[in-house]
Amino acid sequence: MAHELGLPCVSPGAGSVLRLLAAAGSAKAVVEIGTGTGVSGVWLLRGMRPDGVLTTIDVEHEHQRIARRVFQEAGFAPSRTRIISGRALDVLPRLADGVYDLIFVDADTTEFAACTEAALRLLRPGGVLIVNGAHAGGRISDPAARDVDTLTVRETVKAIRESEDWIPAVIPSGAGLLTAVKR
Repeated sequence: MAHELGLPCVSPGAGSVLRLLAAAGSAKAVVEIGTGTGVSGVWLLRGMRPDGVLTTIDVEHEHQRIARRVFQEAGFAPSRTRIISGRALDVLPRLADGVYDLIFVDADTTEFAACTEAALRLLRPGGVLIVNGAHAGGRISDPAARDVDTLTVRETVKAIRESEDWIPAVIPSGAGLLTAVKR
């Protein structure tokens, strides 16, 4: 479905990491920035507690309509998802502080910095931030790569690595998962 719409989706390897991290943290409250067609949301829901709720944010109503169907077909009750239409940077300030167990950012790279700042406020201590695309399409290790997306990913990785607020690692699965635990 995602490919038919021209949308990239997480690889099975990256999805299994999402499921693992949601399960390891016994995640009950998860935020996903970038619903897409629901592929990553299904992986997250499969790792979350049975009473957990996935809050997923996207600007595209059509993608969310498809995701809602995908969640249902995967066997998840509508009460397990909260689908919010809108720009993440407009929605995130309205979410409660310090109550989320995991935040998955699969958004436009230009929003990485703002999303990671919001995650610091939204996550509980011990909560996990996962940013998809840490390899910047394979350009992250190429010093000659100076495009905006690559520079933004580098800056985000550096900021999290140098922050006292996070315990970070890049997991080389899928497009690369910048993962950090909030201190």
